[in-house]
Amino acid sequence: MSGRYADRLRLDGRVVLVTGGAGHLGRALAAAFVDLGARVALADREPAATEEAAARCGAACSPFVVDLSVDGEPAGLPGRVLAELGGLDIVVNNAAYVGASDLVGWAVPFAEQSVETWRAALEVNLTAAFAITQAAAPMLAAAGHGSVVNVASIYGIVGPDHGLYEGTSMGNPAAYAASKGGLIQLTRWLATSLAPDVRVNAVTPGGIERGQPSRFAERYVARTPLARMATEDDIVGAVTWLAGDLSAYVTGHNLVVDGGWTAW
Repeated sequence: MSGRYADRLRLDGRVVLVTGGAGHLGRALAAAFVDLGARVALADREPAATEEAAARCGAACSPFVVDLSVDGEPAGLPGRVLAELGGLDIVVNNAAYVGASDLVGWAVPFAEQSVETWRAALEVNLTAAFAITQAAAPMLAAAGHGSVVNVASIYGIVGPDHGLYEGTSMGNPAAYAASKGGLIQLTRWLATSLAPDVRVNAVTPGGIERGQPSRFAERYVARTPLARMATEDDIVGAVTWLAGDLSAYVTGHNLVVDGGWTAW
């Protein structure tokens, strides 16, 4: 397929860094970027999972093992990508502690949420995105079409309905919401500060179907206008659009992909 708009959708020859690349969404994003012609630096914490995810993605994917909670590792990641792949055009800050995590002091009532876990979550969900983008900014500017996409959450823009989680092991910790709200505001700050050389946008997903307890899923779907939870493909389309040239005049934007959840 070729033509004026189809050509602008392609990412041939570009290098994309995807953090959290061994997770559900990270794998889908990596596969989509490869399908669009890019080379992907697939970054995650666990060596075996990172290697396996990159192998499944194909020869255009390279694994990068990194622990975003360790000081210095996020900032060093863009340089590693540049050294191995020869450039860096797009950064997708996708890695995050999530609501289903089994961290102590995480998916528990507010009175039991720990400061230690709060700090750990902000380190990965927010501080790592800052450090990676800061280190990558000169490379992205030199690329001529640099783009950053931060993956946020609806809980960065609205408060949670805790009734959704009743009777399940799931929870919605304050640190997750605060980190994602901070990531959205960091997106705006970076967009104005790195312009015009680098565009910075956010995608805010709603709940993605991952086999959650039926009680939660039924409640969630009942209050979603499109009457279903998201799939990875729903989010991938938004991220790849913001990463590429079809969105060349978009920066500082938070694209909400939630099936209408926040429209009520």
